[in-house]
Amino acid sequence: MPERAKDKVVVITGATAGIGRAAAAMFKARGAKVVCLARRRSEEFDSIQTDITDRDAVNAAVSEIVKKYGRIDVLVNNAGMGISGAAEDTDQAAVRKIFELNFFGALNMVQAVVPVMRSQGGGSIVNVSSVAAELAIPFQSFYSATKAALSSLSAALRNELRPFGIKVTAVLPGDVKTDFTSSREKNAADDPAYGDRIAKSVAVMERDERNGMSPDVIAKLIVRGALEKNPPVSRVGGAKYVLLVRLAHMLPKRLVSYILGKLY
Repeated sequence: MPERAKDKVVVITGATAGIGRAAAAMFKARGAKVVCLARRRSEEFDSIQTDITDRDAVNAAVSEIVKKYGRIDVLVNNAGMGISGAAEDTDQAAVRKIFELNFFGALNMVQAVVPVMRSQGGGSIVNVSSVAAELAIPFQSFYSATKAALSSLSAALRNELRPFGIKVTAVLPGDVKTDFTSSREKNAADDPAYGDRIAKSVAVMERDERNGMSPDVIAKLIVRGALEKNPPVSRVGGAKYVLLVRLAHMLPKRLVSYILGKLY
């Protein structure tokens, strides 16, 4: 598989840290030409400072990449953010903000890159979703919702784009040890009616993230999904999370919901 990456042009959003940075390093080590799109420039990879929630900025960045390299072989939609708190009390501006980055940012990239891939006869898109798309977590409802939307988009795009030779797959990480934890936005206006439930739930999430797997585990799945001939619709990252998602599909939904409520 390493030889399949040689000289491929790989565009990764949010590759300045965490999973994106790990994936970019792996692609680069395999001989790929990596371009990072993020709000801040990368010193490690070719990068274009881009706010992916700005469609015009995305189109300009993609045009610049095509002008320089002539093609785009792989798109990895990795950029994302998290917010926590009670859905009831979360300001709708914050909700729109997370959807703008986690979902619409990825959509902006897809809409800009697909015409390029179609004109060149194919390509590969890897969308970084989350286990939270399958197991909706209380007090992290909007993060779960954005990732569920991204997973559904990926599954639909897979069939829409297949005739053009464009492969689409989603990678669903479990808990990963990255800066994502410290960057999570917390709602300061939560109603006292929730007592300490929100703080306890978020504490469990953050403990699991800080003790989570290395970003390299997910990066390997991203590289694999981008380069294999027939990637799956989605692939869960982390052995225990693979088991949890499989169990969630087998057990009654009411029971799964009850267990999640107890855990968080």
